Amino acid sequence: MTTITIRGAGDLAFPVHSGLFINNQFVPAISGETLDTTNPATGNHLATLAAAQKDDVDAAVEAAQSALRSTWKTTSPPGRGQLLHKLADLFERDAVELATLEAVDAGILLADSTHLHVPQAIEVLKYYAGWADKIDGQALEIPNGMAFTRRQPIGVCAAIVPWNAPLMITIWKLAPAIAAGNALIIKPPELCPLYAQKLAALVLEAGFPPGVVNILNGYGHQAGQAIAEHMSIRKLSFTGSSPTGRLLLKASANTNFKKVTLELGGKGPSIVFPDADIENALFWTTLGITANNGQICAAGSRIYVHSSIYNDFVKEFSKRSARAVHGDPLLPDTTKGPIISSAQHAKILSYIKEGKSSSARLLHGGDSLDGNFVANTAFADVGDNDTIMKEEIFGPVAAIAKFETESEVVGKANDSEYGLSAAIFTNDVNRAHRVAAAIETGQVTVNSWGTLNANTPFGGVKQSGFGRDMGVEALDEWTTTKVVKFNILHTQNDAPSSRL
Repeated sequence: MTTITIRGAGDLAFPVHSGLFINNQFVPAISGETLDTTNPATGNHLATLAAAQKDDVDAAVEAAQSALRSTWKTTSPPGRGQLLHKLADLFERDAVELATLEAVDAGILLADSTHLHVPQAIEVLKYYAGWADKIDGQALEIPNGMAFTRRQPIGVCAAIVPWNAPLMITIWKLAPAIAAGNALIIKPPELCPLYAQKLAALVLEAGFPPGVVNILNGYGHQAGQAIAEHMSIRKLSFTGSSPTGRLLLKASANTNFKKVTLELGGKGPSIVFPDADIENALFWTTLGITANNGQICAAGSRIYVHSSIYNDFVKEFSKRSARAVHGDPLLPDTTKGPIISSAQHAKILSYIKEGKSSSARLLHGGDSLDGNFVANTAFADVGDNDTIMKEEIFGPVAAIAKFETESEVVGKANDSEYGLSAAIFTNDVNRAHRVAAAIETGQVTVNSWGTLNANTPFGGVKQSGFGRDMGVEALDEWTTTKVVKFNILHTQNDAPSSRL
């Protein structure tokens, strides 16, 4: 156990366990390996934590299997729901600590973690707590008998979580996995693991049986690879980059064909039609590329504006999105936190350099600020094939272009290898329905951007992945369906001649 003192937030001091969370105990890595986590805003060291290796993953799997054979197997669905409700209550109690740890470790604005990430996690926990005793099968009529289906847990499952909204996305995976009756191994992001140490303490306090939830900090090429290749892990849920998603699919194919769900990259189009409420469109499109420095898979990084309003829109968009106060994400006046790491910082700047060398027009930004900060940046008149229009930057860089017709902009929006999220701005309901149906993404928002709800599924198509987090659909990702058939014939002579 170590104590982290957070300066700038009333000098708060939070105790944080340094060990791996296996079988309801905090333990060192078997090899003694560790990882260090730093504050991306200052570069200051925050904590040294245990780093899981293959042997630690084996130990976590053994604990999960033991739980599935004993206490967890006999825990009723209402009992699982009660545990999720208890965890939600503890989140509400310790919301300040959870938000502060995420902000200082991941560079997320404290206001965003406080008012979005933690409340959304609580909402999801409560939503799936309500589902725990409602995961039912179907009664089916078949010739000469009857059948029914059972929706059963998959078994030992795993989740690998990204660094851009780690607390919220972890709960997107934990809540349905637990509601369905699985045992879960979580690998948090190595760049910001502190929230997960607090989560582990709350799982223990909530009364989860040993082995049901195991949390293993570690590096992707060590702990993550061991999870992906483990023969006894039956399901893996991953949120992160498309290249890593490909590696995880290969690992599944090369080992035990574990079920894999992937929520990957995005290059979200935001489309502003001439009849839109321009003030509303400006608010959401600005937020869509500047929130969390654009380090969001659903970021509205491609902005298409109708030619009749293009010049006025671009001028006002530039004025609004250029405004930012960068600094400590814990301070209330800060509107721009740091980029998560120096590597990500360099990657974003390389894309900005690419944009500057193209025929696109730089509206504002394009600069590296002090430390791990990048100014909000926007380019206008961006070509369809320009790199900054085609590739995911994962930074605060907007690519803006004009369009003339509805069919033209639908084609532009769909001209992408990604298909995660899109936004449409129009006051024409018929147009909204037409365009939403035509756009090839897993989510479309109308007159807003990036809104999230526990009861609405989230996920992508094309190279943005497959499978869904949240909504009732997520329960399908964490269960398997078994059919049971009863033969009610009176004699063997009545049996059908065609059978397996």
